[in-house]
Amino acid sequence: MSVIVIEFITLDGIVSDPDGSTATPTGGWAFRHGPETVAGDKFRLGSTLDDGVMLLGRTTWQLFSRLWPGRDDPFSARMNAVPKLVASRTLTDASAWMNSQVIDGDLVDAVKRERRDVIITGSLSVVHALMAADLIDEYRLLSFPTILGTGERLFPAGGPPTYLECLSAEQAGAAVLTQYGRATR
Repeated sequence: MSVIVIEFITLDGIVSDPDGSTATPTGGWAFRHGPETVAGDKFRLGSTLDDGVMLLGRTTWQLFSRLWPGRDDPFSARMNAVPKLVASRTLTDASAWMNSQVIDGDLVDAVKRERRDVIITGSLSVVHALMAADLIDEYRLLSFPTILGTGERLFPAGGPPTYLECLSAEQAGAAVLTQYGRATR
């Protein structure tokens, strides 16, 4: 089992509001580069999406539950079919998006019990909780040629050092997809 974080990210490490859905002043930065940059399986999830489980925080899940069920392209069919775990203290009904269930109990314990690969999309509070528990195995980052100067960062200031190794890097439209894994010594 691996825990894989996938994020749209700016050159200065901002991950908040890439699509503009939370109406921040700088929101929508990822989508300014055109649909070909963000559409489809840009994170190269492949069979991981077929055999794994997605882990989403409540806010990301609520956004996705309004967007994905109405889409019918092949990638959307895979997104709708994948089992989804929702980390939330307030959400009780996850029926708005098929194959979703709210985690019962502690997030970190639920991830430790999971036998499938876990894919975390967005959901910064979930990512930060799993970072603190040292449970992240891989980061797949779609980096956009944008500098915002403000917003929530994937790697917060004052956090512990994290040593990674680059597994791959390739251009994806206007962005660059990089894969980083735990560094081996």
